[in-house]
Amino acid sequence: MAKNLIIYYSRKGENYWNGSIKDLKKGNTEIVAEYIQKAVGGDLFEVETVKEYDKDYYKCIEEAKEELRSNERPELKKYLDSIDGYDNIFVCGPCWWGTYPMAVFTQLDRLDFTGKKVMAVMTHEGSGLGSCERDLKRICKGASFGKGLAVHGADASDSEISVSEWAKAVISQK
Repeated sequence: MAKNLIIYYSRKGENYWNGSIKDLKKGNTEIVAEYIQKAVGGDLFEVETVKEYDKDYYKCIEEAKEELRSNERPELKKYLDSIDGYDNIFVCGPCWWGTYPMAVFTQLDRLDFTGKKVMAVMTHEGSGLGSCERDLKRICKGASFGKGLAVHGADASDSEISVSEWAKAVISQK
């Protein structure tokens, strides 16, 4: 049986939500990552930065924009050193400036994706998948790629059925 890994970055606290700012106890991406795990099993790995992003949403996105511009790789609290035991890798994150937060790339850069199947998952407030699939293909050398999934962030808590159906379908496709 195939083994699944769900790598995710999620923002708790202030988030953009249907045109306004809302304080979230659990981030949208974490909700979606947990739905994937519930649907297909596997291990969750949360990407956490050493230096936390600003609690103010607008300051946070400015920090994220600067990291993207300078192609930074923020230091993480912990790292996965290997994904050898996994077949399918779900890479989940919020859409920040059209792609994943740079901290996700900090983790991905350290891994060998040869022979793995990788799926992009992005929560967003209107950007869809942005350029995350293209960016994953650039970084995850040697991987094959399944169809990505974009989940509107404000609808994340109501997305269990669609996320579950997608996750089951995408890992069964060759």
